[in-house]
Amino acid sequence: MRKAIRWLLSLVVLIGTVGVSGASAGAATAAEPKTKDIKDRILAIPGMSLIEEKPVDGYRYFVLNYTQPIDHRHPSKGTFQQRLTLLHKSVDRPTVFFTSGYNVNTTATRSEPTKIIDGNQISLEYRYFTPSRPQPTDWKKLNIRQAANDQHRIFKALHRIYGKNWIATGGSKGGMTATYYRRFFPHDMNGTVAYVAPNDVRNDEDSAYDRFFKNVGTAQCRTALAAIEREALVRRDEMVDRFKKWAAKEKQTFSTVGNADRAYEVMVTDLVFGFWQYQPADTACAQVPKPDVSTDGLWKWMDEVGGFSSYTDQGMEPYTPYYYQAGTQMGEPGYGYPQLKDLLKYPGINNSRSFVPKDIPMRFDKGAMPDVDRWVRHHAHRMMFVNGQYDPWSSEHFELGKGARDSYVFTVPGGNHGSNIEKLKAADRTKATAELLDWAGVQAPGTGKATPQAPYDKKLDKQETRRMPMLRP
Repeated sequence: MRKAIRWLLSLVVLIGTVGVSGASAGAATAAEPKTKDIKDRILAIPGMSLIEEKPVDGYRYFVLNYTQPIDHRHPSKGTFQQRLTLLHKSVDRPTVFFTSGYNVNTTATRSEPTKIIDGNQISLEYRYFTPSRPQPTDWKKLNIRQAANDQHRIFKALHRIYGKNWIATGGSKGGMTATYYRRFFPHDMNGTVAYVAPNDVRNDEDSAYDRFFKNVGTAQCRTALAAIEREALVRRDEMVDRFKKWAAKEKQTFSTVGNADRAYEVMVTDLVFGFWQYQPADTACAQVPKPDVSTDGLWKWMDEVGGFSSYTDQGMEPYTPYYYQAGTQMGEPGYGYPQLKDLLKYPGINNSRSFVPKDIPMRFDKGAMPDVDRWVRHHAHRMMFVNGQYDPWSSEHFELGKGARDSYVFTVPGGNHGSNIEKLKAADRTKATAELLDWAGVQAPGTGKATPQAPYDKKLDKQETRRMPMLRP
């Protein structure tokens, strides 16, 4: 009986949230005086609850939970709490809707668009990343359409308070998320800025990655990387033994991938990807070890580039939702390593199925990414894609077709996975900044200098360097 009552109460809360979210922004705003404290206005939204408020100079900063349906098509079938943060500047400023596509950072930071437009920022935790994971967990409800509906409901709930223009943004998987959101709800946002967002239209056709690794950087750097990768496998027994001892000391295990030897081989095949993804090309090539490097030196370099902890159960488990999505909808990189072929014991192991527990079934949807790709090419409006020349993930990036309007693709020369507007060449940086300001309704192109509206803040504007194991954007 108590179980039935709890279910009924959760349903009442959810229905109340849906009803308010679906109301017109104008009607909701008219019902709420602006003189009311912003925290009270936020918490008056049905389904919204406060986790904590933190002091941030020049802002109000809230960590919140919002009640979401597990299945937006059948909202009566259970709910979960989705975590988000709100960096409040003013209801009279535009708002940036940010997601990393992973966990939300509960320390206040500003994304680049937030700084440029001097606005508010909503940051959302992607569904199924803990603690925003339904219990029990039905993995079939983790897909890009359900996640887009999460964003849509939060936008509808908050737009009644933040009525100025909205910009969606995110980097890497967050950039993918911002793009998918626009595909399913093209009229919510006034613009989208997607950074280093891969676009794997056909998961079984990844020749772009092979071309990238064949040509990226200098021949000398590519040769040095190939040599140290081979050396890492030549010393497999010694290195795996060290890996096992390290894991035992750190209480790390290898159940999902199988064993330490298999995890080590995956790590080695990831090294070239991770090197170009994160390392600064202008200095990192000179630091690639020679094959006669000591065991300590090899371990240290591999740990810096790949991170041994990323290949254990404990390192993989927090990112199970990403690997699941890569293996069911989003696709993942596939590239050859001919220089290692004779040294591999487990060819084909490096894919998402190896990183998701076997009791979670996976079936790939071949239509999901082509659908998004067609929409971007033919219907993109006020969308901006910023890629990096030396970023492997930019090998397969979004492209614009004849139907796209007021949309742009920019590339940072020599840029890696940290590429952004600030790092573009001057003319592109000016253009991108001017367009973003225009989309946000802050400043139209040609009416003033296209520069960020908010001054730099060393605490808020430090670029997040979240460490991602390889083959994860």
